[in-house]
Amino acid sequence: MSTAVVSPAHHPSARLRAAGAALAALGGVALAVQGRINGQLGHQLQDGVVAALISFSVGSVLLLAVAPILPGARAGVGRLRKALREQALRPWQMLGGACGAFLVTTQGVTVQLLGVAVFTVAVVAGQVVCSLPVDRAGLGPGGPQPITLPRAVGASLAVIAVIISVSDQGIVTASGGLWWAALPAVAGAGLAWQGAMNGRVRAAADDVVVPTVVNFLVGTCALVLAACVDVIIKGWPATPPDQWYLYVGGTLGIVAIMTAVSAVRVTGVLLLGMASVTGQLVGAVLLDIFVPTTGGLSVTTVVGIALTMVAVGIAAIRRRPR
Repeated sequence: MSTAVVSPAHHPSARLRAAGAALAALGGVALAVQGRINGQLGHQLQDGVVAALISFSVGSVLLLAVAPILPGARAGVGRLRKALREQALRPWQMLGGACGAFLVTTQGVTVQLLGVAVFTVAVVAGQVVCSLPVDRAGLGPGGPQPITLPRAVGASLAVIAVIISVSDQGIVTASGGLWWAALPAVAGAGLAWQGAMNGRVRAAADDVVVPTVVNFLVGTCALVLAACVDVIIKGWPATPPDQWYLYVGGTLGIVAIMTAVSAVRVTGVLLLGMASVTGQLVGAVLLDIFVPTTGGLSVTTVVGIALTMVAVGIAAIRRRPR
């Protein structure tokens, strides 16, 4: 009989949970910037799958160059092998990177069609809805977490907040292309599961770098297969653009994953997801200020960000034991 890698029952302090949420928000900012970069790369290549493969490949190369020289990472690999050998960690629990690969693919395929706003709505909806059952089932490293009233209210407010933040984008009256929103919605659901699985790998390895490397290698392998099929069906992509910044998406992915695997142990999957959403919204604001592509910030966007932060605070409330 195997023993799952689950941390003993513990109750992180409010300060520790707040720090974890802040770290997850930083990862959300990285995701927002990554989404715009990968969307633009996919648009110029006319192939979102190849754009995703480039992004993951860059991240994999960087990690494989750095990880071997880090003593903690080398020791973590040994602990990970031991956990697999003793069946404390199952091989399928290392496949979270496949969900990350799918998310990056949807960035390249749908961001230009849907726009960043609708893309974010779809991802958040899938992520928040899936985070509740993932936490309840105890798939994350912290074990089962109940669906309390504050957590349910926080999740609902997070969805409402993101809808408000893009309400002036015409998401209700948009064209039939909104059917494409199903892709990022599924990707968002995958993010919740990915966070839980990466958290388990981190618990087994007792290191942050190891699950990040595993995540990128799994995602890259999945994307190599997907890209082969894509090229067979669609042909070769367009000529790669010469703007260097379109190739740093993988680096931002490293930041997003490392912050997530570091935070999920103390935040749980739901709070991790909503803090990440806050970061994504803040990242979108920074992009609109410094690299505007539309008319600039709107009142609804600011209101949505404020409501999301309230939602994160509510979700962090723990019911006191009686």
